[in-house]
Amino acid sequence: MIPAISCDEVKVSYGKLQVLRGVTFDIPVGQGVVLLGANGCGKSTLMRSLNGLETLQSGRIHVHGDSLADASRSELRRIRRGMGYVFQQFNLVPQLSAFQNVLLGAMGRHRLGLLSCLGITASAEERARAMACLERVGMAERAQHRPSQLSGGQQQRVAIARMLMQDPKVVIADEPIASLDPKAGREVLDLLWRIVREEGLSMLCTLHQLDLAREYADRIIGLKAGQVEIDAAIADTDALQLNALYTGMTRVDAEAEEHAA
Repeated sequence: MIPAISCDEVKVSYGKLQVLRGVTFDIPVGQGVVLLGANGCGKSTLMRSLNGLETLQSGRIHVHGDSLADASRSELRRIRRGMGYVFQQFNLVPQLSAFQNVLLGAMGRHRLGLLSCLGITASAEERARAMACLERVGMAERAQHRPSQLSGGQQQRVAIARMLMQDPKVVIADEPIASLDPKAGREVLDLLWRIVREEGLSMLCTLHQLDLAREYADRIIGLKAGQVEIDAAIADTDALQLNALYTGMTRVDAEAEEHAA
């Protein structure tokens, strides 16, 4: 079966600084993977590379068999429509209600105009789907609330509903609980992983909490100084291995800093 995400010897550099240094891995369809690594190890560059926002120095990235490097602008838009994002910052439009924010998830799929996304002229089908997505995340009763009227955990639930509205095949979750307290963070991870598994989606999720990574992930990919240090099923990892990702030369610019010193 074609992998959901495939990276083959991916290299990305900024000037003389080599950030990704031959990153290779496949994520099968339906697998939930946690990406670990210290700040500065290349995680953010890798996440941007997965939707074509970074120019590769060499290597290949495929999403469900489609090559990002070979895609035209229209093809890249199609590939991105199949990728749902959940960010550390919830990226909700503050002037819109939760319901209207969820409708925004349909823009790429149906090319809805702004008025449609505001709910003024949205079809009955899209309105029903948006409410179903809110109900799925336990936020239907707060559909008309604006983000400022919601807690951080509730805002992230709305962001997940917006992602569901997009109907993606792949979920990219970039530190989705970093802005939440431990209780709300665990509730969001419970929800996110349950939805991914129920829908048969594939997910790459960055986390810093090692205990949560071991609890939720099917598999761990660990980056250290721009290279894959760990790539193993969760049952084949231990705390010593994971902690080693955060010790020693972890940053991609560590060598430059060492020479400067």
